[in-house]
Amino acid sequence: MMRTSARWHQQGRVRLDFWSGVMVLAVLVVGLLLVWPIVQVLQMGFLDPQTQGFTLDNYLKVLTHHYYLGALKNTVIIGVGGMVGACLLGVPLAYFTARYVIKGRSIIATLAVLALVSPPFIGAYSWVVVAGNNGWLTQQLKSIGIALPTIYGLHGIILVFSLKFFPFVYLMTESALRNINRSFEEAAENLGCSRWQRFYKITLPLVFPATSSGAILCFVLSIADFGTPSIIGRDLRTLSTIAYNQYTSEMGGPPTMAVSISMLMIVISMMAVFLQRYLINKRRYAGSLTNLTVPKTLSGGYSWLVHGLCYGIVALATLPIAVVIYTSFLQTSGPVFSGGFGLNSYARVIREVPDVITNTFKFSLLATLMITLVGGLLSYIIVRRESALSGLLDSVLMVPYVVPGVVMAIGFLLTFNTGLFDLVGTASIIVLILFIRRLPYGVRATSAVLRQIKPSIEEAAISLGASPFKAFLKVTVPLMLPGVVAGAMMSFITAINELSSTLLLYTGGTTTMPVKVYNAVLDGEFGIAAALSTILLLSSGICVYVVMRFSQSKESAFV
Repeated sequence: MMRTSARWHQQGRVRLDFWSGVMVLAVLVVGLLLVWPIVQVLQMGFLDPQTQGFTLDNYLKVLTHHYYLGALKNTVIIGVGGMVGACLLGVPLAYFTARYVIKGRSIIATLAVLALVSPPFIGAYSWVVVAGNNGWLTQQLKSIGIALPTIYGLHGIILVFSLKFFPFVYLMTESALRNINRSFEEAAENLGCSRWQRFYKITLPLVFPATSSGAILCFVLSIADFGTPSIIGRDLRTLSTIAYNQYTSEMGGPPTMAVSISMLMIVISMMAVFLQRYLINKRRYAGSLTNLTVPKTLSGGYSWLVHGLCYGIVALATLPIAVVIYTSFLQTSGPVFSGGFGLNSYARVIREVPDVITNTFKFSLLATLMITLVGGLLSYIIVRRESALSGLLDSVLMVPYVVPGVVMAIGFLLTFNTGLFDLVGTASIIVLILFIRRLPYGVRATSAVLRQIKPSIEEAAISLGASPFKAFLKVTVPLMLPGVVAGAMMSFITAINELSSTLLLYTGGTTTMPVKVYNAVLDGEFGIAAALSTILLLSSGICVYVVMRFSQSKESAFV
């Protein structure tokens, strides 16, 4: 009896230790900032705006009215088009850089990562400057009698998304290609398979999990993006743009239609994720990670062709970055470019909107600090304190990946607008949404490093008299530092470039650089837009360098 009591007491102490308190705090934070807002969105979708009673009319209207069906069709086309375009660019680039010796491969990878971390709306704005109705390429070709197709519309959006998101497919596929056992392909070659047959029947199934993961990311991000369809879509409707428009038009009453549209976006994203998992589980392939492929050296015309294709892809992807930086140094007279070079745009930014720069870095730094602290503790719980609750917590943290920013913003507006939680219009609501939307980056990066640290190192410290928390602080945290830094930098990059969620939450005093760039492009203030975009790109580039410096897997750390 005494042994049973002692064991119960010991178990009770384990349940009530420091990490148990962290688990409780983590559940409260995730429940308050992630689950509750999404539940609010879900409930509002079934609310009748007149009677406040339960109804299915909102969803029936979304699924039957031609206005919403048109937006749904456009959204799916854009998602599939962006995904297919990203695969058409990313898979060949991955194959060539993994199977052949490509001169300057690190440059290609770095440029791809820079294209990946730059915000999509900057790419949309850049293509307007290049190929818009008055773009410099449009004007140059017009002068020699060539009419360039307009960048505005469905094809322009798909082009921007293909060039923006292909690095997901490229980085994931290349990593998988480098880990294939070449014996499989050699056996197929000995059996008489052509190069195409080997790729289709052997190589592709082995890399399919990685490639499909990148493709699904491209699809989800394409249908969730708001800035690009708004800038170059013209009159084209997508679910994200009409969700924003419906919310702003329903400010006098419950935003039921905006919420119903938002839930449809979540359903589409989840269906895509489940489809990918079904396809992976249906046919599983695995390699032994031995006898890996050795890159071959190219020569002659084939070498020129492959190098030209690789550099051509990343050159097109980084063209928007070059255009933005170049445009930011053009001389301006008010909103109009007057010829020559100067710092007028930067002077206007410092003189007219210095607060948007301060707001962006202040909000993002605060969110990143919270992510670093909470993400480190959460990753420890998930990796070291495995349980049903920690597993559920890990799964719930995947939700921000598939929930569009517009949806999260609407959820925050519904949740934090009364009583003690009345945060609408404050800086706090901006910081909190940046925190919860980017928290998975910190958790994933830190968890990846933590899984490589043997628990026996901590156990040795505890056996020498250190408390579990002290062992974590003195032994584990220093070893986790590379993952912590990489996660913090990735969180910061995505936070300073966040547009879709902050666009619904900002006020005059909480405007951030992405919001100002978006409004400046719509107002024709291209000089200010270019200067602010260049500041964002420079900040992102510095963070990319830090991530590559601290991450053992270099560019693969970004996916």
